[in-house]
Amino acid sequence: MSKSTAEIRQAFLDFFHSKGHQVVASSSLVPDNDPTLLFTNAGMNQFKDVFLGLDQRQYHRATTSQRCVRAGGKHNDLENVGYTARHHTFFEMLGNFSFGDYFKHDAINFAWELLTGARWFNLPKEKLWVTVYATDDEAYNIWSREVGVPEDRIIRIGDNKGGAYASDNFWQMGDTGPCGPCSEIFYDHGDHIWGGPPGSPEEDGDRYIEIWNLVFMQFNRQSDGTMLPLPKPSVDTGMGLERISAVLQHVNSNYDIDLFHTLIAAVAKVTGCGDLTSKSLRVIADHIRSCAFLISDGVVPSNEGRGYVLRRIIRRAVRHGNMLGAKEAFFYRLVAPLIDVMGPAATELKQQQARVEQVLQTEEEQFARTLERGLALLDEELGKLEGDTLDGETAFRLYDTYGFPLDLTADVCRERQLKVDEEGFERAMDEQRRRARESSGFGADYNSMLRVDKATRFFGYDESRHQGAVVALFRNGEPVQAIGQGDDAVVVLDETPFYGESGGQVGDQGELKAAMGLFTVNDTQKYGQAFGHVGRLALGELKVGDPVTASVDDARRSRIRLNHSATHLLHAALRQVLGSHVAQKGSLVNDRYLRFDFSHSEAMEPQQIRAVEDIVNQQIRRNLPIETEIMDLEAARGTGAMALFGEKYDAKVRVLRMGDFSTELCGGIHASRTGDIGLFRIISESGTAAGVRRIEAVTGEGALASLHQQSELIHDIAQLVKGDNQSLADKVKTLLERSRQLEKEIQQLKSQQAAQESSALTGNVKMVGGVKLLVSKLDNVDPKMLRTMVDDLKNQLGSAVIVLATIAEGKVSLIAGVTKDLTGRVKAGELIGQLAQQVGGKGGGRPDMAQAGGTDVQALPAALAGVEAWLATKF
Repeated sequence: MSKSTAEIRQAFLDFFHSKGHQVVASSSLVPDNDPTLLFTNAGMNQFKDVFLGLDQRQYHRATTSQRCVRAGGKHNDLENVGYTARHHTFFEMLGNFSFGDYFKHDAINFAWELLTGARWFNLPKEKLWVTVYATDDEAYNIWSREVGVPEDRIIRIGDNKGGAYASDNFWQMGDTGPCGPCSEIFYDHGDHIWGGPPGSPEEDGDRYIEIWNLVFMQFNRQSDGTMLPLPKPSVDTGMGLERISAVLQHVNSNYDIDLFHTLIAAVAKVTGCGDLTSKSLRVIADHIRSCAFLISDGVVPSNEGRGYVLRRIIRRAVRHGNMLGAKEAFFYRLVAPLIDVMGPAATELKQQQARVEQVLQTEEEQFARTLERGLALLDEELGKLEGDTLDGETAFRLYDTYGFPLDLTADVCRERQLKVDEEGFERAMDEQRRRARESSGFGADYNSMLRVDKATRFFGYDESRHQGAVVALFRNGEPVQAIGQGDDAVVVLDETPFYGESGGQVGDQGELKAAMGLFTVNDTQKYGQAFGHVGRLALGELKVGDPVTASVDDARRSRIRLNHSATHLLHAALRQVLGSHVAQKGSLVNDRYLRFDFSHSEAMEPQQIRAVEDIVNQQIRRNLPIETEIMDLEAARGTGAMALFGEKYDAKVRVLRMGDFSTELCGGIHASRTGDIGLFRIISESGTAAGVRRIEAVTGEGALASLHQQSELIHDIAQLVKGDNQSLADKVKTLLERSRQLEKEIQQLKSQQAAQESSALTGNVKMVGGVKLLVSKLDNVDPKMLRTMVDDLKNQLGSAVIVLATIAEGKVSLIAGVTKDLTGRVKAGELIGQLAQQVGGKGGGRPDMAQAGGTDVQALPAALAGVEAWLATKF
C-alpha cells in the first residue's frame, strides 16, 4: 500500500532528523524582511541570511517542509495551473540544508539512501537519472563511483541559458553572492509516456520528471563575475512534495495524488459538479490551498501588491466554480476539508479557520456582484468577434470596470479556442497610467483623451517666440469654436515654438497673446502630429482662426536645456565608469532637476558616483560644441549614435553630438555648448526595480544652490558640536564613541535588571503534570529583554515551561520558552501560536523558544490564565 502525502512528508522529515538535522517549521508565505520577494517561493528563503553569513543558528543541519506560493512577480505559475500535470500556485518544498557542515558527498548519499532505501521510499534504482553541471567532476564521480549510478544515466548540463554559468544546473542567489552547481534527480515514468531525458530535444515531455534538486553553494560571485570559493560550502535542496507523492503513489499527475483526490471530491460536492475530470475542479482545488494559507499568514485581498495577487487567485477560483454551476458562495466551504487533508501542516490554519472562511466568503460575495455583469459583457464581445483574438482594449475595459484580471479573461477565451491581445492590453494599461499622471497635474483628464486631426509645425529649436494661428480649441475634452476668460482649455496652433513633452523632457510653459485675449500655457503635450497648449485663458476671449504670438518662458526653458544636455553627458560617463552594459531605462528632464534610470545590477559605490560626476564636469569645462544633424535612421545608427529608451523614431532622425564625447538620437532642446551647463552635481543614486538604478542630479544654478545648502548644513552641525569645518569629523567621531559607550552601559544595566527580575519570578512556579510552569505578566520591562529573562529562567529552573508577557506602547509582547528535555511533548511555537491568536496577533519560533505580538491588551489576562489548562492536556 502506497504512502499518503502526509506520511511522505513526515518520512522525509524523519529521515533527515535521523541524520542529525533540526526539523524546522515552515516559515510564513510572507517573507520576513526580504523586499526582493513577493512570496516565499523556496525552502531556502527562511535561511537566506544564514547562507549570506548575516545570521547564525544553533544548528548546522536543518530540514523543512516549506509552504511556497508562485503566483506573482518573477515566479508566476498562475496561468498554467489546472491545465498541466505539475503547475500549482501553492506547493510544499521538502528540503535539507547544510550550513557549512557537510557538502556534496553526504548530500548525494543522503538523497540516494532516502529515495532507494528499503526503509524509506524504496524507488527502483534503474528508474532514477541524475544531472550535474558540466564541469562538476566531483559530483559526477560521487554519483558514478560511490553511489554506482551507470554513467549513461548521469548527464552533464552546461550553460544552456545564454551565458556563463547560466544553466539549469547552476544556481545563484542573485547577480552576486552565493552560487554553485546543482545536481538534479529525475524519475523515469516509463516508455509508455512520451518524452526524453534531460538535455535531449524531448526533455519537455512527461516521461522524465525532475523530483529533487541538490544545490551545492560553492562560490561567492563578485560584481565583476569572479567566482571566489566560499570559506564554508553549504547545501540547499528542494523536492516538491506533490511531485514525489505522484511518483510514490504511482500516478503521472500531481492532481491524481491522494491529497488532490480528496480536495477535488470536496470541490465537486460544494459546486454540484459530477464530472471529476473537469479542469475547473483542479483549478479550485489548487487555489483553495494558496488562498487559505495566504490569508492565514496575514495577506488580505486588495488592489495592490500581495493582496492583489490573492484577489486574482480567489476570483479565478470563483469563476471556475461559476462555470461548474455553483449558484452561491462555495469557496470558503473548502477550508475545512483542506485542513483535514493537510494534517499537521495545517495546524496554524486550523487556529484561524473562522477568519479565513470569513475573508473568503466576503470576497466571493463581493466579486459575485460584478462577475455576472462582466461575463455578460465578455460573452457579448466574443459573440461579435471576427477572427480568433479578443482586442486588448476590451480586455482592459473588463479589468478596469469589472475587476477582471487579464488571466481570467484569457481563461474564458482559452476555453473557446480564442486568444487575447495581451500587448494591446498593456498599451491600454499604460495609457491609463499616463492619463492618471496628467489628470493629477491639472485636475482633469480631458487633455489625454483628445483626438486631434491637425498637424503643428515646430520652430522651437531655433526660436522661443513665434507667430501662429489657432486651428483647434478643446474645453472639457470637447472641440469648441471659442473660449472665455477663466476657461481651462487646450489650444492647438498651426505653428509653435513650444516643445511638446516627449523623450523625457517636459513640455514648455509660457503664454499665447491674441488681439482680444491672453492664454497662460501651463504645459505642452503632443496629440498625434498636433501640439496642444494646455492652460487657462487669463483675459478676454480666444477663437479658432485667431492669430497669436506664442512666447515660451525663456528662463524655465534655459534650465531645462541645461538639464537635458547634462543627461547625455551623464549617460556617456556612466558607460565609461560602469561599463557598456549601461543603457537608459527612462528619464525625466524638467527645470528643477534631471532624473536618469539605467540598467545596472547593483548600487554604485561612492567612488563611482564621484568619478561619474567628475567626468561630466570635465566635459562641461571642455566647453564642447553641441551640434545636431538630421539623418536617415539607418545612417544615424551607422555612426554609432545611441537610441534612447522609450523614443519612437521616424525615417529621418535628429543626431545630437557633444564634441567627441557623446552621440545620441534625440529630439529634445539643448544648450549650445557644454560649458553653458556650468556645474553638474549628483543628488542621489537609488534602485527602482531589479537591475535598474536611478540617478537624480542638478545643474547650473540648481547645483550651486545645492552646494550652498550643504555648506550651510555643515556649518550648522559644526556649531552644534562646538567645532568648526576643519574639526567637525573629529568632534562627531568623539560624540559617537561616547554614545556607543553609554548604550553599552545601559545594556549592562538592563541585563542586570533582567537577571534580578528573573530571580524574583522563580517563586511563582507551579507544577502541572509533574512539569514546572511559570507564567507571568511583567510591568515596565523592555520587550527586548524577555528573551534574556527566559534564558536566565531556564538555567535557574533546569526543566520548565515559561511564558512571559509585557505591554509596551499599547501592544502585547509574548515569549514562550521550553527547556530541551520537554520539547518532545511541548512546542514553544504551538504554545505561542494559540496565545497570539487570543490577543489579536501572530507569532512563531523554534520548539524551545518562540515569540509573538498582539494588539488586544484587554485579552492578555485571560490568555495567560489559560496556559495551565493547555499544558495539562500535554501530560
